Amino acid sequence: MVHRHAVTGRRAALTALGALVATGVPSAVAAEPAPPAGPLSSASQTLGADRPSPLMLRALERDLGLTRAQASRRLINEAEAGTRAGLLRNALGNRFAGAWLRGATSQELVVATTKAADVPTIKAQGAKAAVVRKTLRDLMAAKKKLDRAATRVSTRDTPQWYVDVPANRVAMEARTKAAAAAFVKAAGLDGKGVGVKVTADRPRLLADITGGDPYYINGSARCSVGFSVTKGEQRGFASAGHCGKKGDRTTGFDQTEQGTFQASTFPGKDMSWVAVNDQWTPTANVKVEGDQKVQITGSVQALVGAAVCRSGSTTGWHCGKIEQHDTSVSYAEGRVDGLTRTTVCAEPGDSGGPFVAGVQAQGVTSGGTGDCKSGGTTFYQPVNPLLSDFGLTLKTAAVQSSAPQGNGAQAWAEGRVYQAGATVIHAGVRYRCLQTHQAQGAWAPNRTPALWQRV
Repeated sequence: MVHRHAVTGRRAALTALGALVATGVPSAVAAEPAPPAGPLSSASQTLGADRPSPLMLRALERDLGLTRAQASRRLINEAEAGTRAGLLRNALGNRFAGAWLRGATSQELVVATTKAADVPTIKAQGAKAAVVRKTLRDLMAAKKKLDRAATRVSTRDTPQWYVDVPANRVAMEARTKAAAAAFVKAAGLDGKGVGVKVTADRPRLLADITGGDPYYINGSARCSVGFSVTKGEQRGFASAGHCGKKGDRTTGFDQTEQGTFQASTFPGKDMSWVAVNDQWTPTANVKVEGDQKVQITGSVQALVGAAVCRSGSTTGWHCGKIEQHDTSVSYAEGRVDGLTRTTVCAEPGDSGGPFVAGVQAQGVTSGGTGDCKSGGTTFYQPVNPLLSDFGLTLKTAAVQSSAPQGNGAQAWAEGRVYQAGATVIHAGVRYRCLQTHQAQGAWAPNRTPALWQRV
């Protein structure tokens, strides 16, 4: 019966969402020779900057455009600079106006003061001095006035405010100049002392859509996320049709607002998709063991006898074999055709979760028999008909850009689901599809002999 894999009852909140703080670092920096490595002081040794993780170094190389030597030197410089800035803060007392780093390897420490007489002291610590008008204490006091005002007035159109230490001022991001001026006035500040950037951007909490994660329907039933999908500019995920009806609302694994069912088919088929709000980011990920994930690269249908694995919010990650495609199943709630039968186990709450063969999406969990202690049979709704019926594009780790197109065109089109045996024209050449799949940007027929045969 189909509801073997849908569970009712609200869980306590599972985890708290973390905030992502962006810092103003350049997207790329020119390569420069690393400074000569001298003896390491206690700061870099204490903080572990002299023995960084290879993963950390690789990420710095990738995201900051550094060489391995530059990345290593940057970490050491930053550890050392923190200690020097602290010493200068203590020495300058109330005249201290902040400190910051510059350069590809953070080789330059800048320390600000309100008194020119402090410049020699700053230089003695190997830092560059900046003489400014306002102390850090002054800036923080102004920022606290904005904080207090935010408890009395709406900040919907002024979503960010902070102390901009290098600019020696309080800064604000607002949707309009008028909104910024009103907020500054409510805080009792002089508008000339507040820097304003007008932008339409608004910060948001971030959460990823990951196959296998739980989600909740109308505050009671629980199912599992299948695969991330898009429809034009709208983002969401695919799941089972019996999990919810069009218009039903969902909350995510952390019980925060998530989205709304846009379409659902059950019985007959067992497919649905949920459009999510801007707090949720689609990914190509499917949960496996522990915190590990696999990234989906496409939806090439596997053969009978192939190994297939399933992820679900109740039982996690389990594998088995595909026994039969195009299976009709008569559940108590109605008949569903076109399902795939497998030897993978599943239990209540796993409904809607993803089935994967290698890194290829196969389908979403429908129903079955047995459990993951004694074993059983589980059926999944194939993903390609789901994508085709609802006009969705699977989120993959491969490059993709266009939305699904109709079935009338003969030319190969990215985003369209092709059945094995279908023929297309690409670059003036005729090809026949070898394996059912949704076309990805990198999978043009002339580049994928595993999917297309020239005829």
